[in-house]
Amino acid sequence: MEDNHNHNHNHEPPASLKNLLFAMVINGGIVVFEMIFGLLIQSMALISDAVHNLSDIAAMGFSYWAEQVARRPANEEKTYGYRKIEFISAFVNSIVLSVVIAFVFWESLQRLMAPPEIPGQAMLWVAVVAFVGNGAATLLLQKISARNFNMKSAWLHSLQDALFSLGVIVGALLITFFGWRLVDPLISMAICIVIAREIYKIVRQTVNALMDAVPPDIDYGEVRNDLLAIPAVAEVNDLHIWQTGAAQKLLSAHIRMTEEASDSETIIRFAQEMLVHKHGINHTTLQILPGSAGELEYCNHCN
Repeated sequence: MEDNHNHNHNHEPPASLKNLLFAMVINGGIVVFEMIFGLLIQSMALISDAVHNLSDIAAMGFSYWAEQVARRPANEEKTYGYRKIEFISAFVNSIVLSVVIAFVFWESLQRLMAPPEIPGQAMLWVAVVAFVGNGAATLLLQKISARNFNMKSAWLHSLQDALFSLGVIVGALLITFFGWRLVDPLISMAICIVIAREIYKIVRQTVNALMDAVPPDIDYGEVRNDLLAIPAVAEVNDLHIWQTGAAQKLLSAHIRMTEEASDSETIIRFAQEMLVHKHGINHTTLQILPGSAGELEYCNHCN
């Protein structure tokens, strides 16, 4: 019996947190700007957008903390390190964003019943400034959004801000030139539905990751077949594939050799190379059993 651990971890530079900090600063300025002018012209749309931006600053702050924690090295207690904090952060941010979305949708529904009188031109100029700021923050976060789920959720918060600001601009234009007061709540409701769909995707993926499900970009059956296709491999049992972070995918398995095989090291090296290059699995633990081995006494859980 032979146990081998492949520690070919991904050593790419960590996601830059400078972009996240800049996005928080920009959002802070937008909150102050919108709140002041919203109170001056009595615009609930601007005040609500300011409150929404404030909630996003809190979410980005949580994402920043999670990124710092995820960088901590593994220790005797957290042997896999702290990478899974990115899934927890993305899940919490998505739930917070869902609450904000529900509130904005309800407010828009109320406004649909009784649209208020709002000075369109003043609303327009404030919304343009907010859109420019939110757009800049969104572009900053987009550059690091592909790094992990945590950064993607932070980018989604900022994207929602930019879309809401754009909706306010369109609404202000239609109010100014046509007096269509209903367009403001309608645009807000449409944006809420689009963002809710993205939230659902992130929540589903993070819950699966926290339950150690097979990563969505990996085909479990294909991995098993590829292992079985290795020369001298007779059986693959107790196969598990999971991830502790977006760049950290793991696999463990029991591999039984054919009766005539004896070179377990070749099997391990071939399996590791195939799993890394074909499936992106960069941490493997393979237990090699000779063909003459009987059933394992304590392997009732083997799949």
